[in-house]
Amino acid sequence: MKVAVIGTGTLGPSIAQVFSQCGKVEKVYLCKGRESSESNGKDKVIQAFEKLAAKGKITRQEADRCLARIETGNRQLAADADLVVEAVAEDAGIKKEVLGQLDRICRPQCILATNTSSLPIQIIGQGLSRPLIGMHFFNPAPVMKLVEVIATEKTPQEMVGQVMEIARDLGKTPVEVQEAPGFVVNRMLIPMINEAVGICAEGVASVEDIDTAMKLGASHPMGPLALGDLIGLDVVLAILNVMLKETGDNRYLPQPMLKKMVREGKLGRKTGEGFYRYERGHS
Repeated sequence: MKVAVIGTGTLGPSIAQVFSQCGKVEKVYLCKGRESSESNGKDKVIQAFEKLAAKGKITRQEADRCLARIETGNRQLAADADLVVEAVAEDAGIKKEVLGQLDRICRPQCILATNTSSLPIQIIGQGLSRPLIGMHFFNPAPVMKLVEVIATEKTPQEMVGQVMEIARDLGKTPVEVQEAPGFVVNRMLIPMINEAVGICAEGVASVEDIDTAMKLGASHPMGPLALGDLIGLDVVLAILNVMLKETGDNRYLPQPMLKKMVREGKLGRKTGEGFYRYERGHS
């Protein structure tokens, strides 16, 4: 199987890494979402494999074999793919433009999937000549075991089964989800992070104590504010805005503190500062 991953930002390279480690995948095309993008994404994958090899989790030979499966370039590479996973910015307009071009490039039998974390698949798939399916990986994709496989009323059940099987081949656990705002995980998770921001803003407890309370009181492996930093506070805000627009429910209304932090560029780990401070280049 040949797979194309579109997008070299936060998730695209890590999704490409996951596919490159699958024995059933012979080629992974890691394609720029924007032609103007400065990075082809492979440097991020190389760094990830170097860390795994240094920790003894894989051999150098295995890392080299996986890297050899990855070819970088523009979207035209997707013409040869059996599966395309779009992982560009979480913006409906951008996704529609990219998916429209991919629909024209790809072979008719190619499965077109989107990694959107919250956008309505029927909307971003409007005008395509084929059904669009959601294949939502979680960050960091090589570590997180879940993949949400999102179907719309136009998605053939055969396609759902194929994507579920591909996810299993990757060593992931897929769950089938019918399209709805936020799907399953983010519909529950993102409002929790938003509420934690509100608790912090009110001075009820410190950042550290809020996270400690949820780790020790609810057995969460990571506190909600640290998790927001990991996801990216801009992504958290974008998902809240989508769910608010789709449902009109004020429980998805973003906290003012969250909007302020995003305006100030305090997005979490990727910018070096969010609710915590981070050394650039380190997780």
